[in-house]
Amino acid sequence: MTAPTVGIVGAGVAGLHLGLALRAADVPVTLYTEQAFADLAAGPLLNTVAHHHPMLDRERQWDVHFWPAERHGYGAHHHHVGGTAPVRFTGHFTHPSCAVDHRLYLPRLAGAFAERGGRIEVRAVGPRDLARLAGSHALLVVASGRGPLSGLFPLRPEHSPHHTPQRLLCAGLYTGVRGADPAGVTISIAPGAGELLEIPLHSAHGPVTALLFENLPGGDLAALASLDHRDDPALFAKAVLEALRRHHPATAERVEERDFGLTHPLDVLQGGVLPAVRQDWIDLGGERFALALGDAHVVVDPLMGQGANLASYSAAVVAAEIATDTAYDALFCERVARARE
Repeated sequence: MTAPTVGIVGAGVAGLHLGLALRAADVPVTLYTEQAFADLAAGPLLNTVAHHHPMLDRERQWDVHFWPAERHGYGAHHHHVGGTAPVRFTGHFTHPSCAVDHRLYLPRLAGAFAERGGRIEVRAVGPRDLARLAGSHALLVVASGRGPLSGLFPLRPEHSPHHTPQRLLCAGLYTGVRGADPAGVTISIAPGAGELLEIPLHSAHGPVTALLFENLPGGDLAALASLDHRDDPALFAKAVLEALRRHHPATAERVEERDFGLTHPLDVLQGGVLPAVRQDWIDLGGERFALALGDAHVVVDPLMGQGANLASYSAAVVAAEIATDTAYDALFCERVARARE
């Protein structure tokens, strides 16, 4: 008897972790991605996320822990709370976390997925394509939160109170910032302006510093989210330095101004994220269903710093349910929904 196949639309952390987990359980999988991984690797910055211990343990379990946290990671959070009476304190981890540029991470995992028998098809998949794809698979999983696909899954208004992004983001990879001691992420809170996450990150340039400004709309740092670094790189660097000096001194005091700058013109990401929670699944007709995963299911506010980790956890839960069942009906979808609550 031929094993039922699973189709996964989207090739971020959620899609790849689900695919790897299913291949470990010998479930046939096809991964659909809009962008070739070689193009993704050569493209603009995707995010500045960190992977924490439970996610790293799953990487070890699936034999894709290619950047050992003991060598590339860090073991502390350094907190700075500004205001009239600033406070600083450090929290130490039991197990290290690790941040790797996803332009390195995702293609490497895709290679492992293909080596283990997973199929990868590079093609755009829109809402009208889902019914046809569903005819080729026992179950379809939508793990892409971009474009119209995510809108197929209705919002859960009780968990989605916002209608606009709560922070305006400016993320970049930089040289010229001495690491904190001990190695760790610096979390700086500037009342009335927003937050800064300073993250030691492994990139194609080697160890660099990721600076993620999470600025309050209407605050005096909001303009960073729309300041075009390509128009005047020196002005952009000057604006970032000024933002650090005025609002995030725990990082500013470790900047070597002569060496400070973006690692590459593509190493910037700006914009906003709208937090949302969507329904777990939809009926595609003909007794075929699509599950939401990753950003198609839950979009976490970047302030929480848990987007990739939640996507990986959800993928592991879904994989376990798929591997123990072969009837991917409405009852199965409801069981997945309960398992992820």
